[in-house]
Amino acid sequence: MRLLAVTAVVSAGLASAYDVPENLQQIYNNHKAGKCYNKLAGGFTDGIGGSTTFAYCGDIDGAIFLHSLGNGGQYDNMDVDCDGANNTGGDCANDPSGQSQTAFMDSLPQYGINDLDANVHPYVVFGNAGFDPQSFGMEPLSVMAVVCNNQLFYGVWGDTNGYDSTGEASIALAQMCFPNDGLTGDNGHGPDDVLYIGFTGQDAVPGGSADWQAGDRWSFEASIKDLGDRLVAGLQV
Repeated sequence: MRLLAVTAVVSAGLASAYDVPENLQQIYNNHKAGKCYNKLAGGFTDGIGGSTTFAYCGDIDGAIFLHSLGNGGQYDNMDVDCDGANNTGGDCANDPSGQSQTAFMDSLPQYGINDLDANVHPYVVFGNAGFDPQSFGMEPLSVMAVVCNNQLFYGVWGDTNGYDSTGEASIALAQMCFPNDGLTGDNGHGPDDVLYIGFTGQDAVPGGSADWQAGDRWSFEASIKDLGDRLVAGLQV
């Protein structure tokens, strides 16, 4: 997969995003304007108070993604999550709703950390009260693919939402996707154009191959890229 340079500079050096491969671009285009035929759960919002409702959709084999149920088709927005370790650090300092732990923190000490750090780990908030992706085969801390700003990033399923809001990611992932938008703990990306794909099965779990103790988001991202590439390559249009 070719690298697409972006201009965000972080402590690790010049950051890079990934081109969206052809099969994933076709999936993005085909489903965005279509309906969700295999609705796993619906009635959710994008967290900004609009009338459009969102669903967890199973139309892609081996995957779960978020899709709107409104006319014309949309994906979801990207609200900023700062939960976990260091939840008031950096650009999370103004987060009005940050919590001190994430949903799967009990699984993380085996990897040498007590919890995810939203400033370091690109994670996705996926699942809500009344809908548990594990019931459909997703595993905690599994790799997820995120298409945002015409780019591809990888993250992990790192948290859940107890309410009906969807479309949320750690500040690390949000700033990677939209480096020029000034995103903070109290300022997210509003348009519903972000595709979140969760993969089912144990093969999507990076386990100890991920650099959970990475010092920056780009190092962690690089450690899950190979697995992410394999998972995306397996998606059928």
